[in-house]
Amino acid sequence: MRIQVVFLMTAIIVAFNNCSLAQKEKEPWSENQLIQPADLAKIINDKNIKKPIIFSIGYDNIIKGSFEIGATTKQSNLDKLQAELSKLSADADIVIYCGCCPFKNCPNIRPAFKLLNNLKFTNHKLLNLSQNLKVDWIDKGYPVNK
Repeated sequence: MRIQVVFLMTAIIVAFNNCSLAQKEKEPWSENQLIQPADLAKIINDKNIKKPIIFSIGYDNIIKGSFEIGATTKQSNLDKLQAELSKLSADADIVIYCGCCPFKNCPNIRPAFKLLNNLKFTNHKLLNLSQNLKVDWIDKGYPVNK
C-alpha cells in the first residue's frame, strides 16, 4: 500500500510539473533578437549609421523616428502592421517596441513579433524595455519625437 501511495504521489508531481512547463510558452524571439535601449539610441543619434525602421506597437510613437501602429492586441492594428511590413523587403532592418508595462507582461510585443516571424523577416529586433518606456528610454534622455 505504501509503495502505491508513493507511486501515486510521484505521478501527480510529474503531471503538475509537465503542466507548468507546458504553460511557459517559449518566447517568439531569441536573445540575439533583442536590442538594448542604449544601442538603439546610439544608432538613432549617429548620422553615419543606417537607421532601422522603428514601429511603435503600443500606444504612442515616442522614440525618435518611430511610426505608430497602435496596440497589436487589436487585430486592426496587427493588420495595419502587416500592411506596413508588406512594403518592406524580408531583410529590412526593423525594430519594434511597446513599453506600456514590464517587458515580461506586455500584451503587444508577442503578436507583433510572431507576425514578423511568420512573414519570414530575417533582421527584426525587439527593443528590450525591461520596465517600461519611461524608465528605460525617456528617463535616460534617449531621443524622442518632438
